[in-house]
Amino acid sequence: MALGEFDLIARYFKRPVKRAALGVGDDCALLRPTPGQQLAVSTDLLVEGRHFLSTVAPERLGHKALAVNLSDLAASGASPLAFTLSLSMPRAEERFLAPFAQGLLALADAHGIELVGGDTTGGPVLCIGITVMGEVPPGHALLRSGARVGDEIWVSGHLGDARLALEVFRGSLSLTGDAFDHVRRAMECPTPRVELGLALRGIASSAIDISDGLLGDLGHVLRASGVGAELDLAAFPRSAILAAQSDDWQRTCLLTGGDDYELLFTAPAERHEEVLLSAASAFTPVHCVGRVVAPERGLVVTQRGTPVDLAGLSAFDHFKS
Repeated sequence: MALGEFDLIARYFKRPVKRAALGVGDDCALLRPTPGQQLAVSTDLLVEGRHFLSTVAPERLGHKALAVNLSDLAASGASPLAFTLSLSMPRAEERFLAPFAQGLLALADAHGIELVGGDTTGGPVLCIGITVMGEVPPGHALLRSGARVGDEIWVSGHLGDARLALEVFRGSLSLTGDAFDHVRRAMECPTPRVELGLALRGIASSAIDISDGLLGDLGHVLRASGVGAELDLAAFPRSAILAAQSDDWQRTCLLTGGDDYELLFTAPAERHEEVLLSAASAFTPVHCVGRVVAPERGLVVTQRGTPVDLAGLSAFDHFKS
């Protein structure tokens, strides 16, 4: 059954707010930031056929739509505060909206972030736009521009499984049973590393989330910081499922996969143990995969001491890929 705009907002997305001064229902939401905190704001737009497949379950899509935005807050070391949701869709149907809202709001509740407004409209394909707002103490935000020569380079979690799932959907690879279920979940239901981002404040020198592929996202940090990097591909964390693939597929998924939404960050080498303790406090595994070097060294990736040819490996580009 198709719903009208205000009916669907009232039925699925209007909730009483606890932290905001005013939420859904007026022309503007009213926020109540913690005194002395800076506001961290990020926006992501997900388009069907470009950022997600039409076969994804609505509850997973709701989860992912918010998760990719929370991942940006995590990369900034910001505590979630509020978010807005904009939906454009061909039809407003209960069978989609009910589970979508359930997945979205369950993750929101898990991170204490409130839905405070947005917009809905009809359109040719499903598009989901979310803007998140978080808080961070002045001078404590994690930035892309703080990496320094000698810093260690770290990543959280495991990399490459989401790309592996995409290649199965494309027909380039074959996985069945539990293996496919695992990588599909990695692609459709990522875990935003909010707790890790908070734990790394004051320890990490720079950070970014891995959304478009490690090479591309690390490149943003290197350019912003004016440095180079050396990476050891053998040190990259990967699942047993990815480790069972060919070296070429492992390299592709680990370096250019994207859609991981893990944190890539740098920290002074002398703070190695602090990084491990902070990650443990956030119940998140982290791995040191390289070091920051002088800018003239550029970006070098080795595997068991042998340089890896990076020709043909590139990050996701929303207008070219």
